[in-house]
Amino acid sequence: MIASLRGTLISKTPTEIVLDVAGVGYGLSIPLSTFEKLGNVGTEVSLYTYLHVREDAMLLYGFFTDDERSLFRLLLSVTGIGPRMAQGILSGIPASDLRTYIVAGNTGALTTIPGIGRKLAERLVVELREKVSKTGPHGDGAPLASDPQGIVRNEALLALTSLGYNRATAERAIRLAVQELGEKAGILELLVKSALRHAGS
Repeated sequence: MIASLRGTLISKTPTEIVLDVAGVGYGLSIPLSTFEKLGNVGTEVSLYTYLHVREDAMLLYGFFTDDERSLFRLLLSVTGIGPRMAQGILSGIPASDLRTYIVAGNTGALTTIPGIGRKLAERLVVELREKVSKTGPHGDGAPLASDPQGIVRNEALLALTSLGYNRATAERAIRLAVQELGEKAGILELLVKSALRHAGS
C-alpha cells in the first residue's frame, strides 16, 4: 500500500501530476482541490495517496490533505460512485463544505455539485452522514494560481475531458464560464469550477 509520496513535481494539470520520487516518475490523478495547493513545477511536493486496484489497472490518486483522501475513500464506499466520480466531486466543492452538507442532510446543496443528482445526494446523506460526523477534517488551504488565458483555457478543457465530459460539452461550458467570470477567467481554478457547473447544467 502506497500511503504517501514526497518528490519533485515534474508536470501538472488540474487532474493529473507526475511526481519524481528518487528517480521514479509516479503519475497521480488529483482533484482540483489538490491542484490549487500545489507549487510550481520543480518544487518539492508531499501528497497523501490512495491506490485503486482494478482487474486491468492500478490507479494512484494524490491528495494535498489527509481530509481529502479520507473523503475520497468515503465517497468510494457509496453505491454507484467510482474513483473518477469521487475525483470529480472533490473537484467541484471544498472538502469542508462537502462534509457540512452531508452531516446537515442538505441534499439541495449537494445537487449543485457537478455529477450529483437528487437520488445520489440522498444516498450520500443516508450512507455517509454517520461516517462523516465521526471523522473530523484535518485542515484545508487554497492558494490560487493564474496563467495566460490561452493556456488556462486549454488546461480547463483537459480537466473537463479527463473527468468524462465530451469535448463539445467541455468547450461550451468553458465559453459560458469565461463570460460569467470576465477578468477572473484567467484564474484556472475558478474557470474549471465555473465550467464544471455549466457542464452539469
